[in-house]
Amino acid sequence: MTQSSSLPDAPAASIETSGGLAHLDAALAALPNAPAVFLLWPKEGEPYLAKTALLRRRLTRLLAERTQPSRFLNLRHTAARIDYWLSGSSLESTVLMWELARKHFPKTYLELLHLRMPPYLKVILTNEFPRSQITTHLGRAAARYFGPFRSRASAEKFESQFLDLFQMRRCQEDLVTSPTHPGCIYGEMSMCLRPCQQAVGVEEYAHEVSRVVDFLDTNGRSLLDPTLAARDRLSQEMQFEDAAREHKRMEKIQEVLKLADDLARDLDHLHGVAVTRSAAPNAVELWFVQSGCSLGAARVTFEVVEGKPVPLDQVMRETAASRVLAPQSRRERQEFLAILTRWYYSSWRDGEWLDFENFEHIPYRKLVHAVSRVARAV
Repeated sequence: MTQSSSLPDAPAASIETSGGLAHLDAALAALPNAPAVFLLWPKEGEPYLAKTALLRRRLTRLLAERTQPSRFLNLRHTAARIDYWLSGSSLESTVLMWELARKHFPKTYLELLHLRMPPYLKVILTNEFPRSQITTHLGRAAARYFGPFRSRASAEKFESQFLDLFQMRRCQEDLVTSPTHPGCIYGEMSMCLRPCQQAVGVEEYAHEVSRVVDFLDTNGRSLLDPTLAARDRLSQEMQFEDAAREHKRMEKIQEVLKLADDLARDLDHLHGVAVTRSAAPNAVELWFVQSGCSLGAARVTFEVVEGKPVPLDQVMRETAASRVLAPQSRRERQEFLAILTRWYYSSWRDGEWLDFENFEHIPYRKLVHAVSRVARAV
C-alpha cells in the first residue's frame, strides 16, 4: 500500500505547556526516544527549530527542571508549545527541516540549515562560442548542467580531463575574434579549434559543442560506443596499430568517466529513487527524483490482503505511476539537489539510492531488493 507522506503543514503531535509544569514533565516522559524534527514555540518571539536523533532526551534537556546551574540552554519557563514530527531517516529529517525553515524563517533558512549548494559543470550556451565552467548556481540562461559533484575539486578535475577529449575552448573571456589574436597553448597543441583566431566559424565550433553536450547527455556513450566499434572493426581487419590507437582512446574515455561522481550526470537525465526507513512501522519511504526534481515522498507499507501479502513488484509499479512532477522553481530544485547530495555523499547515509535512465524503464527487481534490504534493517 502506498501513501503520500504528509508535508509539515500540521505537526504529527504537539505538547502544550498551558496545563502546567507537571503536565509538561509527564508529556516529556511519554515521548518516544526516536529521530524527529521539532519546533519549540516560546511565549514571545521566534520559534526554535531543530532535529534530533533522540527526541525525548533532547526535549528533556531543553525543558526539564534543573536543581543546579548549567551552561546548557533551558526553555522550561519560556516554552508555550512544542510541535514535532517523527522521522525515519536523516534524509527525511533534513527535508522536514528544509520545509519548516522555509516556512518560518524565509530570509535566513539557508544559514540555519548550513545548506551549501553542490558544484556542477556548466556548458554556457548563450555565448557565440560556448565554453564550460564550474558553478554552484542553476541559472535562467540557456545552459547544460552536469552534476551534482561531491566537491568543487572533483568537478574541476573532471572538467579538466573531459575537455581533453574535445576541442572546445578553455579560456573564460568573452571572445572578440581576430586573425591577430595571440591565442593560447591549447590552440598550439591542437586541443582547441582556435575560434579566437578565426580558425573556425560559428557553425563548425557549434558542431564540436554539440559533441560535448551529447557526451554529457549520454554519460559518455556517444564517444565510447563508436570508439569501441572502430577498435573491433580495425582489429578484425588486422589493422592492429590503428586498433591499438582506438583502444588507448577508449581507455582514456573510460578514465574520464570514472572521474564523474556517482550522482553526476546531465541534470535533465537525473532520475532515481532514494529508499529510506520510515517512522511508521512496517514501512519504507520512497523519494523519487525526476530530472533533478523531487516528486515528494511515498510511504510504502507491507500490508496483507485476505491473509496474503501484496507483491512488492506490484506495489512499486503503482507507486511509481502515482508520482507526478509538480511545478518547481529553480531555487527549489537547486536546494533539494543540495539536500540529496549531502545525504548521498555523507558517511551517515542511511538508505539506498537507485538511479535509472527514465521512468519507463525503472529496474523494478532491483528496487524491490533495495526496499527489502532497507526494511530488514529497520
